[in-house]
Parts: sequence; C-alpha cells; structure tokens
Amino acid sequence: MRRRREEPGWLHGKPPPRWARLAPPVALVVLVFAQAATPGDIELGYFLAGLPPVAAFAYGAAGTAVFAGIVLLLLGVSSLGVGHAQGADLATVAVVALLSVVIAWVRRRRDAQLVSVRTVAEAAQMAVLPPVPDRVGPVRCAGLYRAAQRGTLVGGDLYDVRVGPYGVRALVGDVQGHGLAAVGTVAALLGAFREAVLDDPELAGVAARLDRRLLADTGGSAAPPGSADPPGSTRSAGSPGSPESTGSTRPTAPAGSADGAGEHPELFATALLLEFPPGLDLVRILSCGHPPALLLRASTVSEVGVEPGPPLGLGLAGPDLAVVTDVPLLPGDRLLAHTDGVTEARDSAGEFYPLAVRVPALERDPAGLVEAVWQDLVEFTDGGPRDDVALLVLSLPEA
Repeated sequence: MRRRREEPGWLHGKPPPRWARLAPPVALVVLVFAQAATPGDIELGYFLAGLPPVAAFAYGAAGTAVFAGIVLLLLGVSSLGVGHAQGADLATVAVVALLSVVIAWVRRRRDAQLVSVRTVAEAAQMAVLPPVPDRVGPVRCAGLYRAAQRGTLVGGDLYDVRVGPYGVRALVGDVQGHGLAAVGTVAALLGAFREAVLDDPELAGVAARLDRRLLADTGGSAAPPGSADPPGSTRSAGSPGSPESTGSTRPTAPAGSADGAGEHPELFATALLLEFPPGLDLVRILSCGHPPALLLRASTVSEVGVEPGPPLGLGLAGPDLAVVTDVPLLPGDRLLAHTDGVTEARDSAGEFYPLAVRVPALERDPAGLVEAVWQDLVEFTDGGPRDDVALLVLSLPEA
C-alpha cells in the first residue's frame, strides 16, 4: 500500500537535491573565469559575496565555512586577479560569511529535530493504520490511503482487514471530520474492530461494539447491543440511513448514564463491514450509513445492494436495526470499498467523480486498480480531492 506523498526526503532527512549542492561551486568557478575574461575596469568578484548564504541552504556549517574562506581569499588577495576588497568592504563580506555559517549550523540542527519528530510521528501513525498485506487468510487485498492534510499519513478515514475465528473481516469507515483532529477517533474504532474480530460471532455485534466505542468517547453510556430506549426517551436522529440524521444534538443517554453533552463533541462515523466466512464463496456485508461497495464481475461494475443502517455513534447499531446481506461470489469477482472522499470529489465544473463509470477502464492498469483510481482522481480534480480518500479491493482466490 502506498500512502506516502511524493515529496523529496519524505520523513527521512535525505540530503538536499544534487543541483542545490552543485550550485555554489559551479557559480564560484563561473565567476572566477568570467572575471578573468573581463576587462580590468569591470569587477565581478563582489558577486562572490553571495555564495556563502547560498551554500548555507545546501551545506552544513563546515561546508559553508569552506566556501566562506575561499570567497574571502579570492576577494582579499588582489594578486589572484579576482577581487580587490579591502578595509570595510572585506569586513562586510566577512560578516556575511560568518552569518552564513551560523545560519547553516542552525538549519542543520532544526533539520535534525524535524526529522526526529517526523520519524516518531510516522511510526505512531503507521501503528494506528498499518499497511494492509497482500493477503489476509484466503482473501487477497489491495489498499490505498491518502489523507487530506498534507504531511500526514492518517486522517478521518480508516480501513483494516483481519482474520479471526469467524472468517476474514474487513472494515472501511469515515469518521466525522478529517485530518489530525480525527486520528484519535480512528484509533479507537480500529482498536474496537480488532477486538470484535476475535470476540463477536455476528457482524451486527461488531457494529454494536463500534457504536458503543463512539458513544463512550462522547461521554455516553456503553449500553449492550440491541438494548431498547427507555420508555418515553427520544433520540435526535432523523432517518437512520444518512449522516444528516445526527442533527445538532446527541442521542438521549439511558437513565443512570453520565450525559456528557456540552462537554464532549458529538461523534459519528459511517462504516462498511465485510465478512468472508470460512469455506463459503460469499461475502456478508453490513452498512452503517456508508457508500455501497462496487462488485467487479468480468467486465461489469455494479453497486452491491445493501440496505444501509444508521451511522455509528448514534446508539442505534445492534441486531434490531442491522441488516446483513449475503452476496455470492464467483471466481474472479472483486469488491471495491471506498469512502465518500472518492465519490464526492469534484472537477472544475462541479461534477462529482463517477467511480463506477471509470473503473472498467482503470482496472486494466498494470500498476493496480487502487493506484489507477487514485491517479485518475488526481487528474479529474486537477490536483487531488480535498477530503481523505480510502480505497480497499478484496477478492477470494479464483481457485
């Protein structure tokens, strides 16, 4: 899985590009030969005074000091025929050279600190959302993640594929918000999902566990799955199939619970849960207000018809409202699950990205379907969507 943005020296403190390191010595040689070929009444040597500051951006303090010493030598020794700086002029160049050495030293220290911080951040983010392996149990996997906030590896979308006693289970979700502010919620949901893979025999139980996790994070009660509302209680949710049902108030907490409204922001998330039972050529799918997955069968692409349930975080997920759909799979079938960062991306004319329409032409890309979709999405939106993007392709072996 490729989730890193294409940036020079991304998170690894690589040296500056070669052209930046070659620029100061090349400029030095060019100025010396230009001065030698110029009549004596035209002096170009003072341009050498600009080399130490340039070197400070590509070299450390020692390398910058070497350039500074060479410049002072060429300008101060008139017999060399490059410069004739004396007195205040030479002192000014010396001060510039000294400041350049200081700047190079400070820059190297800041670079080292930045590399250290970024390395720790990368390790933490990769621990939250590690790359999906090519194969989990009998299921083949391919994933791609792009965070909307530049310089981060994790945002408000999430996915994971795990094998457990009830088969291989996958989760694709989208929490409220994006960027670093949503990472805590993503980590909580992933932790709850990984426990549910081992403990809960039914997908509805997995959804209920994730729902309780969000309610606990907003100060609500961790009610058991399928528990009914107390008589007379009301919920603020509208139609339980869309994220808009959350409204502006939290669901009413059951009696005896610590109502954290006013202290904790309301959280909700959409999610798509998939289960590949052992020994069966089918997939069980449960939707919690999430965009439907696409079924790629031969040369056709179709949305998997799953009745969406309420989003997570409303206290509504459970056996009573969860609808699990069994989808038979044929050899060669693939499932493409995604978040709304893909289908809600717009082009310059305001048109939404037609994922289902473009997939048939993209799946023949030798780089892989998820990478092809991402590249096509970048071209469609002229630079990339402004929301987090997650793509996950799952399939059973053709044999």
